[in-house]
Amino acid sequence: MRAMQLYAAGRKLRAVERALPVPGQGELLVEVAACGICRTDLHIADGELEASMPVVPGHEIVGRVAALGEGVDGWSIGDRVGVPWLGRPCGACSYCRSERENLCDDPLFTGFSRDGGFATHAIADADFCLPIPAGFGDVEAAPLLCAGLIGHRALEMAGEAQVVGLYGFGAAAHIVAQVAAWQGRRVHAFTRPGDSAGQAFARSLGCSWAGGSDEAPPEPLDAAILFAPVGALVPAALRQVRKGGRVICAGIHMSDIPSFPYADLWGERAILSVANLTRNDGRAFMALAQKAGLRTVTTPYPLEDAERAMDDVRAGRLEGAAVLVP
Repeated sequence: MRAMQLYAAGRKLRAVERALPVPGQGELLVEVAACGICRTDLHIADGELEASMPVVPGHEIVGRVAALGEGVDGWSIGDRVGVPWLGRPCGACSYCRSERENLCDDPLFTGFSRDGGFATHAIADADFCLPIPAGFGDVEAAPLLCAGLIGHRALEMAGEAQVVGLYGFGAAAHIVAQVAAWQGRRVHAFTRPGDSAGQAFARSLGCSWAGGSDEAPPEPLDAAILFAPVGALVPAALRQVRKGGRVICAGIHMSDIPSFPYADLWGERAILSVANLTRNDGRAFMALAQKAGLRTVTTPYPLEDAERAMDDVRAGRLEGAAVLVP
């Protein structure tokens, strides 16, 4: 198999060849057809998250089952499968026992504490893989496995909010904007100041307004979801949220949040964070993706161009999501 491996934070990915891994008890060997690049992959590469090194990044994997480990039930050779960020929770902590496996005390994460999908093959736990909706090609489906899932969980945390602001219009926001619009919500997109192309992209996906993160929307927000990992956006979003509203931080990493006046929080406003996902989240979102007729905007890259693809994501040089194709 071929893989792009990261040996240390701040260093470039290195192409490696190795023997095919053998799936263990309850595991699948997946032949990777596509793997999306997530902002989390950048946090790992840049050392903002301390992953187990060396590691093969990538946790938006779409592929085919190539081999079954002992005890696998529900999957067959050749099945199309999705491998998400949560690779395996411990199953024993209080969070796992209460169906909150996303908060597990001792989990394995794909592309972080176990090798991921920047490769031709990957090992995955069968119980935590997801079916891929038939209406999506491999490349188009890849961003659903994290950008879509985390965006969906964040939108669920927004509750009944009818006016939703999305800060940072990248892979996750371009999916969740479509979901929110399909649900009949009004969506306002906040991009980097002056990003007229990004704002036009947001409007093309159903956003009723788009502007810079330094601008005020045309109406108060019921909820704001932050995908940009910029702590300064938290108080900025609070100032745009009406009383009783929520600011939801959807990333796994964010720069420090600066101090702000209590008056900006007062009025029963709330700041929440999203952590990982559960299997129920994954199954519900995959069914919704097909029902809502979502479309993902993707830019494919050869596996060996993973470093360039991550640079393009980091610099905001593309719309939607970058996807590696072995």
